Amino acid sequence: MEKPSVRLWVKYETFVVGVLQIPSPSKFSMHYLRKMATYVRYKGGDDGYPRLSWPMWRHIACGKLQLAENLAWLYFETFDILTERTAEERFQWAEAVSHCRSEEEIDKLKNKLSVDTLQFLLFLYVQQMNRVSLRTSLIGEEWPSPKSRSPDLDVKSLSQSKNMDDHNHLAFVLSHLSELLELLLDPEQLTISTHTTHDSMISVEAVKALNFLVEGSIGRNEVIYPVHELAVWLPILGTTGYSKLSKMFHFHKLEAWLRSVLGSNPFSTAVCFQKGKKLAWAQQVEGTTKRAKIACNTYTAPKGHKVVVMTQVYKQTLAKSSDQLVGAHVKIHRCNDCFIYLLSPLRSVSIEKCRNTTFVLGPVQKTIHIHGCDDVKVIAICRRLSVSSSSSCTFYSLTTTRPLIMSGNSSLTFAPYHTYYPLLEDHMARTGIATIPNYWNKPLCIGADNNEMPVYQLLSPKDFYVFVIPFEMEGDTLEIPGGLPLPYEKAIKHREQKIQSWQKTVKEAGLSKEQRKLFQHLVEQEFCKWLDQTGHRQQLDSLVPVPSPKHSTS
Repeated sequence: MEKPSVRLWVKYETFVVGVLQIPSPSKFSMHYLRKMATYVRYKGGDDGYPRLSWPMWRHIACGKLQLAENLAWLYFETFDILTERTAEERFQWAEAVSHCRSEEEIDKLKNKLSVDTLQFLLFLYVQQMNRVSLRTSLIGEEWPSPKSRSPDLDVKSLSQSKNMDDHNHLAFVLSHLSELLELLLDPEQLTISTHTTHDSMISVEAVKALNFLVEGSIGRNEVIYPVHELAVWLPILGTTGYSKLSKMFHFHKLEAWLRSVLGSNPFSTAVCFQKGKKLAWAQQVEGTTKRAKIACNTYTAPKGHKVVVMTQVYKQTLAKSSDQLVGAHVKIHRCNDCFIYLLSPLRSVSIEKCRNTTFVLGPVQKTIHIHGCDDVKVIAICRRLSVSSSSSCTFYSLTTTRPLIMSGNSSLTFAPYHTYYPLLEDHMARTGIATIPNYWNKPLCIGADNNEMPVYQLLSPKDFYVFVIPFEMEGDTLEIPGGLPLPYEKAIKHREQKIQSWQKTVKEAGLSKEQRKLFQHLVEQEFCKWLDQTGHRQQLDSLVPVPSPKHSTS
């Protein structure tokens, strides 16, 4: 009987959520990260190793690596978003922040935070994923060729960003595996020139840090294990380099074993299309889905590995709220002239190359990233919202961290979250997102081109309207969580007063039956013109269900 074999893969979330889509600072190079690894061990005290405190990281980042403090916090905060915490822990932090009355008090609260030192070093290293070298940019390897673009779906076109491409994740880790492992070594295991020796050993605790990057399974077993547990699995001890005597791994044997078993992610986008199932929709219009591709692995994938992919959806209203979406990574690509409702708690969302489309999302536990989009509206509650290479987009959000504006954007608009559905507060509780803090109106511009001219504005209250989700559901939420900021609340009330005044005027006008009929006809005529001019008629028409036995109401 053939022995079951171990297979490993690179964790999708580490790169999709954890790697910021900006060029990494030059001082995140191996040279400086080695210095940091030594510094935190020998000079950091309890604030440096095995847990790295925010004050110590701020000292290193601002004093040694010459980063601005807001950028230092951005990386620290991003790592925290990646870290698995219970909803209760997230709510405790939110409650503590809500009690702070000044920025100074919030800073004191931040000083209590810490992260796993070795995993944070790996996190800083993988930020190099987006580094563009002069040589490769000159010979064209860093940028996609315009000739290769195709309206049809392929895996490459689905994710032009390197962060989103599963194959790039594996290629990056394999290319840099030696240095990634060296960062985990105790400095005493390195030579004066900071190189490994033939006898270099790496501790089990250090190998545990690799759980940040890699996970795996045994044979065809669907159970997922952290890499450090697989590395000490009895049948393969001889190949991983583990010594029962020293309880350490031989560095070079461990590296060789990792290279031999690292392969493609079984929960990747490509596998989702090859082996995933078609997702059924509660609302979908017939006749315009010929080229659309919508697939998911949510029926079989374990927690944290669910993926839903939708691409080339055109002139559709799609709506779904079900267990199949709960905790899923959602990738949306090349959707045009659509209204898409995903009303379940989600793990992360990426929206790429979409046009003239409105997305209404359930609470997103990690991040929403918008890239290469034009004229899209995103209505969402999330831990982080980021946008790059997009124009004329509007974001109605409740976000517990500052929205990130990266490079290549223009004419962005930010507004407060302005809708609700009956299960919304229940979904917020499941994702650990509270109504406070809410930084929707405090975007952070980190793109290299954001200093040239303003790329965003806050929506004027006079242009603000609440959004009504046009589906019936059971649940307890009856209003917008947290309410509206006062200027927007006043604008809504003022508009309601004008409507009431108008209704009173009409009522007191003493119109005859024929006059009322003519007046109603004129109002409906003008309303229809407005629907056509604004494009809202398409959405209303698409909400009329088309009877079909093929339709799902799940």
